[in-house]
Amino acid sequence: MRHEKAGRLLELAQMLAATAEGLTLDEMAERLGVGRRTAERMRDAVRDLFPQLEEVDDPPTRRFRIPAGLDGLFQAPTAEELAALAAAAEVFAQQGAGARAGALKSLERKVLSATRAAARRRLAPDLEALLQAETIAVQAGPRPFEDEAVLATVREALLSMRALRFRYEGGATPGRLREVTPFGVLFGRSNYLVADEGQGPRNWRLDRIRDIAVAERAAARPEGFSLQAYADESFGIYQDDTADVVLRVTPAGAEDALRWRFHANQNVQAQADGSVLVRFRASGMLELAWHLFTWGDKVAVLAPDVLRATLVEQIDIARRTHASEPVVGDP
Repeated sequence: MRHEKAGRLLELAQMLAATAEGLTLDEMAERLGVGRRTAERMRDAVRDLFPQLEEVDDPPTRRFRIPAGLDGLFQAPTAEELAALAAAAEVFAQQGAGARAGALKSLERKVLSATRAAARRRLAPDLEALLQAETIAVQAGPRPFEDEAVLATVREALLSMRALRFRYEGGATPGRLREVTPFGVLFGRSNYLVADEGQGPRNWRLDRIRDIAVAERAAARPEGFSLQAYADESFGIYQDDTADVVLRVTPAGAEDALRWRFHANQNVQAQADGSVLVRFRASGMLELAWHLFTWGDKVAVLAPDVLRATLVEQIDIARRTHASEPVVGDP
């Protein structure tokens, strides 16, 4: 049977070994992109290869898993996987995300130390060639603050479902002591703690947090809150009133627009005249205005009015700043 090739069966075995609760037949079929009957035959073939496959009752269905994991013989990484891991660590390091870069480097060492010596020797030439042939282009932009101690405290509070207490050197009253319910962390151009001080979730810049500690008060984020959904409401990081955005990209920029992701929930439609309409719902009009400047005259804002007003305001600010000769200070 064509789906019972070794690579596909090993892929399924890895899935079953990587899950604690197990997978149903429907979940196997969805992840493998096959029909339920094919998934059932593949599961039976995996059971023949790995007798430790375990069946767990989960009414009205059943789940399957390999609880003890797979032997290292079946888990040797490829040169491409190790190169991707090294590249991800380098991206974090260049962004100033030292804690996450260190975590990936530690993972890389663990993977290599768990790999058989013969496999490491086979990987070494290809891995070295890939590392020399691929690099990360450094992009202009802020280096986000990432303090390992601050992140560790935030994660401790999230895992123990307790409040966080810190002094915040931002907002209208810098230096004020805050006690908040943590919801999660947003990583981006700047890194933010998402937390509630009593008026709903808001963003707190990690680089402005001082003297952070886990409080005794129990604090759990609301049932049904999704950090991803919260992040998707904004074009970037800034949260303000949500609006329906409609952009018209001229034919000259249409090809780029069709490959571009303006927003996670965007709708992109090619028009008969060669232009492209992009629609999405988001907040963060200032960050969106900043981004639209990079498109020059290839993008026109059809809605909302506040976005057009923000663009004009930013143009006026730039014009006032640069209309006259700069004042040069004493050397």
